[in-house]
Amino acid sequence: MSSDEAYSSFLDQANQDTGVGKTSTQSSSATAKAIDTDVPASLQKIEQYYQSEADEPFEPVSLSWDGNNMPSENEFKELLAHKSEVSTLTTQDFDPKGHYKEVLEAVEKAGDGRARVFRVHHGSTRAEYYVVGLDKKGKKVVGLKARAVES
Repeated sequence: MSSDEAYSSFLDQANQDTGVGKTSTQSSSATAKAIDTDVPASLQKIEQYYQSEADEPFEPVSLSWDGNNMPSENEFKELLAHKSEVSTLTTQDFDPKGHYKEVLEAVEKAGDGRARVFRVHHGSTRAEYYVVGLDKKGKKVVGLKARAVES
């Protein structure tokens, strides 16, 4: 019977999670900071998905910002504390068919009436889209973001 116990002990040890060589389907670099201040309630109510190969939900964004204007691409990159490439899109380029009208309108209402779209690149097939506006009174950039897989 001791050989059965020894074998059982061996199997238990072999099946333990050691954490070594752990891989994840989503790397830590595939997402950037999105919240460091209060999120407007109107943005928390949005239940819409960004259509890509992943169909991810839009999530609230609220980042402290002392500037009087929307951040530039480099300033937004610093705001996110991220090293990936950041580019901007027009709202028309982001939503040519009007699928995200509710998202754009919610961001415009939460901010200063204008929405800007930043694309944070995460390699050749992954990205995050930040649809944001400027809340001058609250000294923050607010909006929604979604992850996308684009191959």
